[in-house]
Amino acid sequence: MTQKSQTAVETLQFSDFKSSIQQCYSPVTCLGYSVFMTSSNDASASPVLPYQGRGSLKGRTLLMSGGSRGIGLAVATRAARDGANIVIMAKTGEPHPKLQGTVFTAAEQLEAAGGQALPLVGDVRNDGDVAAAVDAAVERFGGIDVVINNASAIDLSRTDEIDMKRYDLMQDINVRGTFLLSKLALPSLRKAAQDGRGAHILTLSPPLNLDPKWAGMHLAYTMAKYGMSLTTLGLAEELKNDGVAVNSLWPCTLIDTAAIRNMPGGAQIVQAARTSEIMADAAHAVLTGAHLGPDPDRPASNTGNFYTDEQVLRAAGVSDFRPYSLGVPEEKLVPDIFL
Repeated sequence: MTQKSQTAVETLQFSDFKSSIQQCYSPVTCLGYSVFMTSSNDASASPVLPYQGRGSLKGRTLLMSGGSRGIGLAVATRAARDGANIVIMAKTGEPHPKLQGTVFTAAEQLEAAGGQALPLVGDVRNDGDVAAAVDAAVERFGGIDVVINNASAIDLSRTDEIDMKRYDLMQDINVRGTFLLSKLALPSLRKAAQDGRGAHILTLSPPLNLDPKWAGMHLAYTMAKYGMSLTTLGLAEELKNDGVAVNSLWPCTLIDTAAIRNMPGGAQIVQAARTSEIMADAAHAVLTGAHLGPDPDRPASNTGNFYTDEQVLRAAGVSDFRPYSLGVPEEKLVPDIFL
């Protein structure tokens, strides 16, 4: 992909995200602003937080799609603090005109946090890029222990308004990209499980909520996100005897994002959100088994689940979620979609 076409796709995704929120959601009034429910991969930092991990990702290798900024970068940074190896494959090799961060600045952040990082410029829609990322992870770090399907595109337009190019973009990135990265990493994940290192596929996708509300509100996007979740459901069953855990994770509330902050009044809107660190801590808890409670040896409990961040962190001992919020009381936080 050329730099020109890459920037065009990213700009399309940003503009679609921004406009479709305004078109498709009934606003929730908060702090005098109209707050629209959505979720994104672009998130911000947070202070000292209540989660205390009981396990570690030290020495384990994570392969992530996307992750040059936002929730993906927060998840990767939390793993890097343990001393993990992180391979990030993202399209953003050059600075974006609206959103900060590239795959290379992300790698610098991960290494500063204590991990090892391998930044790769690649597109999850491209079979060759994904295969090369898997090969590079194995060559550099000796294998893959965790796959994180983080890359995602969003357009909340209704059916008669959505352009089929945008429909295809979401299907290609969200569904096909998740399936492809998981598929090509399977040999390495099975080996990690056989070697006793623990293997996991974690996808940032929602519970399969068949309430017609969500299909009727933005059918194209719902299909794309549920395609990611169906990949979790199917792979968990397919791999249940291979020792590879497969789960999904989704936020309970709006997450502070660069895209929302770039909207008019965005700095106030995100006061009704939580920071990306709640997803980072929840992902860490899932990947280390810290959410399983007193009986972590039950393998069936650790695969085929559609977790929310709150659910996981409560099980890991967190009772006060206020440090993850940016301003408003907990009861005034804006809930995320699909829940």
